[in-house]
Amino acid sequence: MNSNIQETTQQFLQFMSERNLTELTNLFSDTVDWYIPGDEQKALWLGVRNNKQEVAEFFELLWKNTEPVSAKIDHIFTDDENAVITGEFVTKMLETGKIVESLFCIQMRIQNNKITRYRLLEDSLAVSKALEK
Repeated sequence: MNSNIQETTQQFLQFMSERNLTELTNLFSDTVDWYIPGDEQKALWLGVRNNKQEVAEFFELLWKNTEPVSAKIDHIFTDDENAVITGEFVTKMLETGKIVESLFCIQMRIQNNKITRYRLLEDSLAVSKALEK
């Protein structure tokens, strides 16, 4: 098990839970292969991102529009340059006040201690429905 991959993964989770935008953004490479599928018309934070600045904008949009209720990590799997995090979250959509409960899977590729590829799979239908007024 690659300790650098483990360490970067743990830092990612820590900085995300602290909403530490500067440290979180610094974990990403300057160019990033980022994709979170979903209804980008309703959830502006979803979709493709290509660089560190766009990653920062993702977290700013996410944090401005949602409030975490709870999150649970079930498993973290790592190999030479990949990390997969699985779990469940409960989030409140601030625009509608509705609650989303979802399983999630985050896939990251980490090279030279920087996240170069990021995928988040979640119940995008539940997110979309929670944003309906």
